[in-house]
Amino acid sequence: MPDPVDPPVPAISARDEPRFGSAERKGALAAAFQSQGEDYDRLRPGYPPAVLDAILAEVSGAGPRAVDLGAGTGKLSWALAQRGLAVTAVDTSRAMLETALRRGPSADPDAGSAPAAPTLDTLSTLSTLSTLSTLATQVAPAEATGLPDSSAELVTVAQAWHWFEAEAASDEVTRLLAPGGVLALVWNMLDVTIPWVHRLSRIMHAGDIHREDFTPTVGPGLARASRSVHQWADPMVTGDVIDLARTRSYVITAPEERRAKVLANLDWYLHDHLGHAPGSTVHVPYRTDLFLYRVTGSL
Repeated sequence: MPDPVDPPVPAISARDEPRFGSAERKGALAAAFQSQGEDYDRLRPGYPPAVLDAILAEVSGAGPRAVDLGAGTGKLSWALAQRGLAVTAVDTSRAMLETALRRGPSADPDAGSAPAAPTLDTLSTLSTLSTLSTLATQVAPAEATGLPDSSAELVTVAQAWHWFEAEAASDEVTRLLAPGGVLALVWNMLDVTIPWVHRLSRIMHAGDIHREDFTPTVGPGLARASRSVHQWADPMVTGDVIDLARTRSYVITAPEERRAKVLANLDWYLHDHLGHAPGSTVHVPYRTDLFLYRVTGSL
């Protein structure tokens, strides 16, 4: 709900991508996520059906293959697998991919017991009989996956392109895509055009808020085919909104005193300032930006 007390705030970020200060800082922040798999998977939102529809409308071929770079805990990987794609989830973090395998194709707590959890050391795919979905995994950087040439009709990157070296990752995507293939770059971002959400993002130090007309940096081998923006809301209990900050790189790497202050400020903002009862549901507005690319000359 909009905050009736707060004055209007600037809602448009000046950023095309997150700012890291140095390559060392970027590396430290990227590494911070590797121990956050379970919380990241539980608290970060998935991707709305309209986004999946828009991606798959551009993918051709029977039983298309997908490579999900920077797959993390597999939120997008499993969503694509459930749509019938043969998906390989690629990430530098073994722990994140193990979370993806434990997670399986559904995070629905009412979906029944999950199968026994495999490990990447003993099994690289997980099959779930109820959905016949399969996920393959590959521990590798996005810039050098080790996968064969022309091995995918679709390459996806969700919440991760800004962590890659754009030129090298673009070259790898071009190598991976089969003729006519598509690259989809996807970002979920808090919808900071809404004043109370803007302030929420500032309190939790959400560093992935981009300017409204931002354009990802890609190599010359890729040409943008389309861009779309999808607005939606994620229902979360207030405690989970607070815990969402724990999945932010700024909070993960902050000293304990600063981390405690951020969480206390969020508690105050949600419960005292906005007036939500503890444990009540807040519909957190998001926007999902989707960029689709094809190899230069194939448009």
